[in-house]
Amino acid sequence: MSKKTALVVGAIIAIIVIYALNTDKKAAGASATGCKVTVTADVLNAREAADGNAKIVGKYLRDAQFDAVPGVQNGFRKVAENKWVAAAFTQPVEGSAC
Repeated sequence: MSKKTALVVGAIIAIIVIYALNTDKKAAGASATGCKVTVTADVLNAREAADGNAKIVGKYLRDAQFDAVPGVQNGFRKVAENKWVAAAFTQPVEGSAC
């Protein structure tokens, strides 16, 4: 087997292994925070603070799922540093520790 063929085969195997590991995590509902939520609004604004008047820093569409910090502050869930969403428009994924 040539060096080039061995590199291509090795790369393909690496891609398959990485894909399989990520698929297993998703299937298990893995969440870094233990809390995963689904968006229930058509469009959900993400704001830079837990305040309805804070600057919009992103948007999520209905049925989007993402990790959140457990608990609610001032009606908002923290989903990342300086990124909050209105808790009323999210629903914890079944089995999630929100």
